[in-house]
Amino acid sequence: MSIGAFLSFNIAVILLISGKILTMNFGILRRYSIPEPVAGGFLCAAFVGLVYAFLDSKITFELKMRDFLLLVFFASIGLKSDIRTLLQGGRPLVVLLTLATVFIVLQNLAGMGLASVFGQDPKAGLMVGSISLTGGVGTTLAWAPIFVERLGIGNALELGIAGNTMGLIAACTIGGPIAAFLIRRYKVKPSAQGQLDIGTLHDEPRPRMDYFCILWAILILNVTVMLGMSLNRLIEMSGATLPVFVSCLFAGILIRNLMPLVFGVTLKKIWPGVEDGLALLSDLSLGLFLTMALMGLKLWELDGVFLFITTALAVQVILTAAFAVFVVFPAMGRDYEAAVIASGFGGITLGSTATAIANMTAVSQQYGAAHRAFIIVPLVCGFFIDIVNAFIISALIG
Repeated sequence: MSIGAFLSFNIAVILLISGKILTMNFGILRRYSIPEPVAGGFLCAAFVGLVYAFLDSKITFELKMRDFLLLVFFASIGLKSDIRTLLQGGRPLVVLLTLATVFIVLQNLAGMGLASVFGQDPKAGLMVGSISLTGGVGTTLAWAPIFVERLGIGNALELGIAGNTMGLIAACTIGGPIAAFLIRRYKVKPSAQGQLDIGTLHDEPRPRMDYFCILWAILILNVTVMLGMSLNRLIEMSGATLPVFVSCLFAGILIRNLMPLVFGVTLKKIWPGVEDGLALLSDLSLGLFLTMALMGLKLWELDGVFLFITTALAVQVILTAAFAVFVVFPAMGRDYEAAVIASGFGGITLGSTATAIANMTAVSQQYGAAHRAFIIVPLVCGFFIDIVNAFIISALIG
């Protein structure tokens, strides 16, 4: 049974609302940083799976809006990326990014090797490697069509979604224990500083959003997406392959940082509150995008690969923990800040920015503040690593 695009979109809205309600009322979902779209989307995935298991009926959704929502979200990320902020991390940022880059290669080699052992196409291992784990659901959805159409790996999306889900859960559980082990094993002295300081707080009240805030935000996002698609066509003409979302990310960065130089105006000066409009639209885009991604999960295509996914994720979790303890911690200085960064490394390589921050927050609330960690980890896993990951994946698939 196929459900049309309009009804599918409205179902996604209902599921996103349901996910938010569930997260508000169940502390365990907040404790493990389970995103609202995941909570709602799994309601749909579970229902579709039960219908298939007991009634032998396949329910599919037309998700035409999903790909556009992905572009809008990454365009908004670019529009919020100030080059000066990205350069604030300094040398520790470069070191952590280098380590994460090395780990992406190891992660993909492990995935490809396990795929070969299980009789899969070796490149299918990339879907349980950096595509789904370091990249997340967004990167999985961006690359899956390429794997299906060009490489003939029909269950690429299902492999990626399953890998990301299991990786997210694992990332939530290993961060705290890693930090606790390092603090005890190496007798690291915790910070004596006060509360956490994540970013900079503004004393000024936020401008109230109005009609023009949303309109300007919609216009800027659409222009960014159009520029990103044009950049992507130029990249394809050169013979390279990059997902369109990376091009939209670049387009947003260009617009954000060139506007003051070329036109002498920033986003805030266009209309007070426009950045709040962008934040609202990007959150909605991401929420609906993730919800629709889970709605599109075809569980019946996982027949015969469950053991492969479970084994692959077990290996990836062990690899992540070992790398965080024996490589990241020493390279970042063997101090308390390094232990906190190591706790967030699982979020970089297995989960998401939110997972990394959640792990580090739990550690710092118990032992003390770690200001440097809360500057460089979000920069690495929230921006730089996506670009590096895209180039590595492109190289590996040829």
